[in-house]
Amino acid sequence: MSNMGARVARMFRNFNLENRVHREISKEKPRVAPRHGTSLPPSAASSDVVETAETVDRRNERLLTLLRAVYVESTDPAAAEAPKEVAAEKAAERRPLRFSLPGDVYGLVELPDVPKGKLTIAEALKALSSHHRQPQTWTPGKIAQEYSLDLKDTKALLEFFIPFQVQIIPPKSENAKQIKAS
Repeated sequence: MSNMGARVARMFRNFNLENRVHREISKEKPRVAPRHGTSLPPSAASSDVVETAETVDRRNERLLTLLRAVYVESTDPAAAEAPKEVAAEKAAERRPLRFSLPGDVYGLVELPDVPKGKLTIAEALKALSSHHRQPQTWTPGKIAQEYSLDLKDTKALLEFFIPFQVQIIPPKSENAKQIKAS
């Protein structure tokens, strides 16, 4: 039904198209608005423009000497609040790895230490699986203390991330087709 509506709309749109186009083309073009009148003769107006261009291009030595005397000193208000020494100490705080996979995983070199408050992928998977297997032993507080994390971040990690699990579902009947190990 909507196809029929499109056909009707196209028919009305194309009806008498050629005559409407010729009528629009043959209409008289709109006139340009009149220019604002000037009181200066044309030669004086053009010389005034040249003088203005020269004034703009000319160097003003007095303004240049004043500009050279200007010195701007800018400070970041956020940087003034936190002392630089504390920021340097926090960046230097690192902890040794608790767990790493044997060998070069995927050709990547394992780091010897990581910043406090951060985890490697292997450590995160190990912490998640330990908590999943023994939630009474590996509480969020113990994981936060073990890996130098914030308790709030550790709780969010345990709540929203689940380690990968492979489940093999056995067939319901004995005569079901199975792939044999080669």
